[in-house]
Amino acid sequence: MSEPDILQTILKDSNYNLSLFTDDELAVLRKKIFLKTVRGQEKPYVKCLIRGRDILLKPEETVRQLYAARLIAEYGYPKKRIVFEYSVTFGREKKKADIAVLDKDRPDTPYILVEVKKPKLKDGKQQLRSYCNGTGSPVGVWTNGEQISYYHRKDPNYFEDITDIPKATQTLQDILNERFTLKDLIIKDKIATERKSLKNIIKEMEDEVLANAGVDVFEEVFKLIFTKLYDEYLSGRDKEVLNYLLRQVTQTAVQEPTPEYGDEPSYLGGQDYEALRDAVSGIADDGFRVMEFRNTGQTDTELKKKIQGLFDAAKKKWPGVFPEGSAFELSESHLSVCVSSLQNVKLFNSNLLVVDEAFEYLVNKSSKGEKGQYFTPRHVIDMCVQMLNPKAGEYMIDTASGSCGFPVHTIFQLTGHLFTNEEISEEDKEHVLKIFGIDFDEKTVRVARTLNLIAGDGETNVLHLNTLDFNRWSDKTDKDRKWITTYGTGFGRLEELRADKKENKQFLFDLLMANPPFAGDIKESRILHQYELGFKSNGKAQNKVGRDILFIERNLDFLKPGGRMAIVLPQGRFNNTSDKHIREFIAEQARILAVVGLHGNTFKPHTGTKTSVLFVQKWNNDPDAGPLCPKVDDYPIFFAVSEKGGKDNSGDYVYLKNGDGKEKLDRQGHLVVDHDLHSHDGELPDGIAEAFIAWAKEEGLSFWS
Repeated sequence: MSEPDILQTILKDSNYNLSLFTDDELAVLRKKIFLKTVRGQEKPYVKCLIRGRDILLKPEETVRQLYAARLIAEYGYPKKRIVFEYSVTFGREKKKADIAVLDKDRPDTPYILVEVKKPKLKDGKQQLRSYCNGTGSPVGVWTNGEQISYYHRKDPNYFEDITDIPKATQTLQDILNERFTLKDLIIKDKIATERKSLKNIIKEMEDEVLANAGVDVFEEVFKLIFTKLYDEYLSGRDKEVLNYLLRQVTQTAVQEPTPEYGDEPSYLGGQDYEALRDAVSGIADDGFRVMEFRNTGQTDTELKKKIQGLFDAAKKKWPGVFPEGSAFELSESHLSVCVSSLQNVKLFNSNLLVVDEAFEYLVNKSSKGEKGQYFTPRHVIDMCVQMLNPKAGEYMIDTASGSCGFPVHTIFQLTGHLFTNEEISEEDKEHVLKIFGIDFDEKTVRVARTLNLIAGDGETNVLHLNTLDFNRWSDKTDKDRKWITTYGTGFGRLEELRADKKENKQFLFDLLMANPPFAGDIKESRILHQYELGFKSNGKAQNKVGRDILFIERNLDFLKPGGRMAIVLPQGRFNNTSDKHIREFIAEQARILAVVGLHGNTFKPHTGTKTSVLFVQKWNNDPDAGPLCPKVDDYPIFFAVSEKGGKDNSGDYVYLKNGDGKEKLDRQGHLVVDHDLHSHDGELPDGIAEAFIAWAKEEGLSFWS
């Protein structure tokens, strides 16, 4: 057992991790470790920082020693106030809290309790709650060495998240009432500092209050996220100030153009996240706006009034997502807990995975899963966008848009404007208004409109329509006044792209990217008769056709001559004998550019269906009609298979790790999904997208020439 990796050896095969702690903190503990021979085997020991005796260093004990050292060095608590294995009495039963920091005025009463025994948050929080209730401790901490959570025991029923625990020189009220700006949000972002996902934060809120609140959980959390985004948007000028000041103090703060998104003059470019966070810490924020989406110790009634006012202002800024009179249905006390849970989460960032994963969890599973439609992982979206190379001035659509990952990431590609609270130029807005999305599910359309409104700075072309049933669009576009008020402007832009100005079948889009539903059949003869693939080769009508099959034909109808498409399809469409006529239909209409086989875990945990992405370009011999793609009988096709899908067998994301076993953060402060589809802006080796681009240039494809 060598000294440099002794801590990793101790934690091997456990659910504990040490990424929460700095290299300096780990180095101090490493130096204190010594080996003892016990029953013929060498075991790692350390002299306990608090108890003063030799202790076997197991995973749990390792985390406890490190956190106790932090309580002393960083928070300033004297050793005499810190107790290990603090006794908690439950009737006749006694249990032991891992760490207790005693109240300075009442040395027999715990002020802070820390739980490290349970390495999973839900279990640890439940135990922590019982300990705090049993002792009256107002502050609790749970950590497994990778994640950490701080709680204020508001009353026996509710635990509220707090930004941090008080230092020895502070009171709890100091933490609750702290002045908090965008600078503080960057430094204390839960997703980066605590290695938490928004999805898991929402699950924790459900366990705490939402499950029994008697409200529509989707609607209430959507309102909270919508309001939180608006609060961050209001601090956009402070973001610009931070960018400017950081460019003065660090030469690498301006990112060089990247193949993925082009120029992004942001403080989040060009350095690792920790270095940039340190740089942000040194900037004075006296003149910065104080963020409002925060529980700052006021009464629950006052807090609800403040948050409702912020929500009302957000609805005016980004209309068409919520009805004008909508309000929070959560009780005052429940809203207080939820605000505390979300207030330290930075939602505006380039990686929409943060928001997307949460909404995928929230959207009613019956409305998504039964139809075989799931939010497309962001690394799959980025691969498609990079390979199809959207260009300024081109029109793009997603016909099964879900939360609009393809459209939003196309906006990123065209404008270099990532998901941020900064203003975008009028020129960029023109590009944004050429991006469209259509979906049949009302909830996901509202999510998509929110993301597009923000990414596009106030306008959006996301429409609530059934893509396949285009003959019935007029029921909404001509007769539904509420629909027209919400979607009419965007639909007017879509009408301008019709090949025949009198009907909604053929359009003239340059690009289409979609992940259509691939479960279930269409059986309505009225719809089937609108499609060539709705009939057999002998001319007789089909009784039923797979929904994804009709989407293939429908999507080709959206493309102009020379237009290009990426579509996610079940693998069977590529090799089933019974689907030969579908492949022949595609080949007659378009050149098959590429087929990328996705990993079997890509859409887990929702489905293990094997999928591939098909890339095509519509045949075109007329340069006046669109990009050239002359029809030929024989041509090469790019094939690739993903061997690293970015998810494990349970459907959880697999993240890239540094050499020391810590999960790596990219410069936006997000965990990097470990996959082989593209290079993640240099964080990963070149992947399938880079290989295709090199091939496409050699092949002289029109959109890469």
